[in-house]
Amino acid sequence: MTLLDGKATSEQIKLEIAEKVREIIARGGQRPHLIAILVGEDGASQTYVAGKERACQQVGFDSTIIRYPDTVDQSTLLDKIREINSDPNVHGLIVQLPLPKHIDEQLVINTIDPSKDVDGFHPENFGRMVLGLPTFVSATPFGIMELLERYKIETSGKKCVILGRSNIVGRPLANLLSQKGYPGDCTVTICHSRSKDIKSITLDADIIIAALGVPEFLKGDMVKEGAVVIDVGITRVKADNKAGFKLKGDVLFDEVAPKCSYITPVPGGVGPMTIVSLLKNTLRASGN
Repeated sequence: MTLLDGKATSEQIKLEIAEKVREIIARGGQRPHLIAILVGEDGASQTYVAGKERACQQVGFDSTIIRYPDTVDQSTLLDKIREINSDPNVHGLIVQLPLPKHIDEQLVINTIDPSKDVDGFHPENFGRMVLGLPTFVSATPFGIMELLERYKIETSGKKCVILGRSNIVGRPLANLLSQKGYPGDCTVTICHSRSKDIKSITLDADIIIAALGVPEFLKGDMVKEGAVVIDVGITRVKADNKAGFKLKGDVLFDEVAPKCSYITPVPGGVGPMTIVSLLKNTLRASGN
């Protein structure tokens, strides 16, 4: 069993990005600039955005966090997005999800300029991804594809089962892994809350990607010997420790790992790859 070490891989990619930024500055180019808009006080969102800010600093990007209370009205948020859209000194813009219920998330996503949509959520970018055209791919699927490629995991002709059908992870990954080329050429099955006898489906899978948000859903008896398992889930559960919680993935690691050829840990697997993929998209958005 080999751990797919997202932390180590992401650190290597950061070094590569930092070198490109030094080259950009040396030739008189503009430093890539990422803005994140954070609405409310959600702990997980704050932690994630802070991680993005640190990563930007590590690679030499400019980064800005714009914070609003969860009572902000929708028109104020949309006006700020339009202002950033027109700012030539900003290359990438993300609005951290989820948003308060009184704000229309899809309208917010639609308002972001597709050329600055480094999250890859805008319908134009999503559509280009489905067609196999150059675009910004959502950071988590992008990071998973990068991890598969860097570890040289064979995907052609493999049976891949994706647990979860979200527009952020499950659906984009299904499309990417079924496209021609590497990593791709998989036969992909998507399972979700209405799927029957999921165990029989996962037992036939060469690659399993768990993106349900259900802690320890995938058990040892659901995985065949030699499978590749990617755990996208990360859920805070109460624990008797200083933090008061611990992080669990969608995979019951101690049962599943001994049967795997490759598996991601939680934390330290997909999470770091998501952040570094956002950096890669921002570098691209800057025109470099």
